[in-house]
Amino acid sequence: MPRWNSEGIPREQLIWILRERPDLIQAARRIDSCLLCRGSRVNEAALCPLCWGILDEPELTVAQAWLTGNHP
Repeated sequence: MPRWNSEGIPREQLIWILRERPDLIQAARRIDSCLLCRGSRVNEAALCPLCWGILDEPELTVAQAWLTGNHP
């Protein structure tokens, strides 16, 4: 899937970033900027409602860990 915004991360890197780069998650949350599309109203995983809705099962599993406080 191509990026919706050239400033967002490539989708194929999402799981890696959610697991290995909490600094990027925290930075995106701090400025309220979605990791994928750079939209606003991000959740604890730094994803906006629109991008949250398009996650596949492996991505959703890792992202939900951020919502429950069990992030890596």
